[in-house]
Formats: sequence, structure tokens, C-alpha cells
Amino acid sequence: GMTSMATAHDYAMAAPEIFLALAAMILLMLGVFRGNRSTRMLCWLAVASFAVALLLVLQAPAERSVSFAGMYVADSFTAFIKAMVLIASAAGMIMSMGYIRDEGMARVEYPVLFVLATLGMMMMVSANDLMALYMGIELQSLALYVIAAFQRDSLRSTEAGLKYFVLGALSSGMLLYGCSLIYGFTGSTSFDAIAAA
Repeated sequence: GMTSMATAHDYAMAAPEIFLALAAMILLMLGVFRGNRSTRMLCWLAVASFAVALLLVLQAPAERSVSFAGMYVADSFTAFIKAMVLIASAAGMIMSMGYIRDEGMARVEYPVLFVLATLGMMMMVSANDLMALYMGIELQSLALYVIAAFQRDSLRSTEAGLKYFVLGALSSGMLLYGCSLIYGFTGSTSFDAIAAA
């Protein structure tokens, strides 16, 4: 009945996200064992993993399906937005490779953080619950805080990372306060229940 529906996890639905999460872990392991000289290879592997995730997104069924206890939604709209996100991330990765090399900040953490930020964006797109949305936002922004402060020797980079972090922490707190108000009014964090209320 309904209870088995609510607890069933359709992992195939979240295949692009699961793949990107695994790709990030594999890239991290490769980077740790091979050192910073493998940064360029890892950047191209990140682009390749975006391409594979894009293929997984494109072959998902178009009808709306909700899974992971109502936290996750996938339909043709989320597929379209995820395709845009992945193409933009791949383009950003390719465009930034020369820059990070010239600026002397080609380190293996960069492509890993990039992949994790993209994973956060995809989680945001498929969120069907305020908590899932928040998890996606935090995964994206925490990775981007580090990327903003990535050029450790540069005062400006450190300042940018710190300002971004402080502003992000403030806006995150305000967002959570708003979420708690919505939860107080509607008694639920699920978008479907909030829309119904």
C-alpha cells in the first residue's frame, strides 16, 4: 500500500546523482594517490563524468516520479535543467583548466570540488522537500566557498572566500528560518504538502 510506496527508494531514478557522487570519490582517491601533477587528467575525467551523467539524465523517463520518501522528484523539466547544469559545468571546467594552471593553483582538489558543487546543484533541481533542497544548496555552496578561496597565497582570494562564506552562512540561516516558518504554517516540509496547504 501507501507505506511501502513511501519507503521505497528507486535508485535508478537518481542514477545521475549517484554516479556523480561516486565519480567525485574516485577522483578524490586518484588525486590523493597521484598528486597534483595529475590535476589536468582529473579535470578531463571530471568533464567525462559530467558527460556520462548527462547521458544518464537524458535517458531518464519523462513522466513525473517521486522517490526517496517523497524527497526526490524527477520529470522532463528536472532533466532539462540538469542537462543545462551539466553542460555549463563541463564548459566551466574546460575553460578554467588553463587559468588554474597559469595562476599556479592547479591542485587535485579543484576538479573534485567542482564535481561536488555540480552534484549539489542537481540535488537542488530534484528536491521535492525543503530539507532536500537545503542539503543540495549546502553541498553546492560549501564546495564553492572553498573554490572561491582556492588561491591560498592570494589575499584577494582568501578575502573573497571569507566574504562569500560569511554571506552564505547568514543567508543560509535566514533561509532555514523561513523554512521553519513554512513548516510551522503547513506542518510539513514537503513541497507537495506545502502546495496543498
